Amino acid sequence: MEIIKTPIEGLVIIKPRVFADARGFFYESYNEKTYREAGIDLHFCQDNKSKSSYGVVRGLHYQLNPQSQSKLVSAVQGAVWDVAVDLRKDSPTFGQWYGVELSEENHLQFLIPQGFAHGFSVLTETAVFAYKCDNLYSPTLERGIMYNDPALSIDWKISADKAIISDKDTKHPLLKDAELNF
Repeated sequence: MEIIKTPIEGLVIIKPRVFADARGFFYESYNEKTYREAGIDLHFCQDNKSKSSYGVVRGLHYQLNPQSQSKLVSAVQGAVWDVAVDLRKDSPTFGQWYGVELSEENHLQFLIPQGFAHGFSVLTETAVFAYKCDNLYSPTLERGIMYNDPALSIDWKISADKAIISDKDTKHPLLKDAELNF
């Protein structure tokens, strides 16, 4: 397994060791001991999966403390453009975002620590997306930031006229008006 650092402290891309041959492939998608030895010492307690069509944008979502969530995410089928936004007020990269393509071909994982908003757009006909979370979902502490906040200028890698957004995600505030406690 290879840990790839990003320009934002705490955000890392994980490239698993993939064993491939004529039959297909195998890789270990998570091993607590291996991850801990690599400096990722999280206890995951909830797994989620979603399936979405091309153009769907989900996000930007986060939970407030004390139920903030770290997420280990990957694309099981298809491809997504995955984005994390730093919401840690004292961070030198507060308000900055980083994106990475996750796909069934590249097998990459993206580790998003607590204190970040998260979202993704679907780049293929469909995508199945997996999340491991280190805190349980809490509807009362769930928050969001507008996916197209001009201050963030996120490139979702799809044209705006093709974007499919849930009603809920169109009502999030801009980052400057968001409730944060990180």
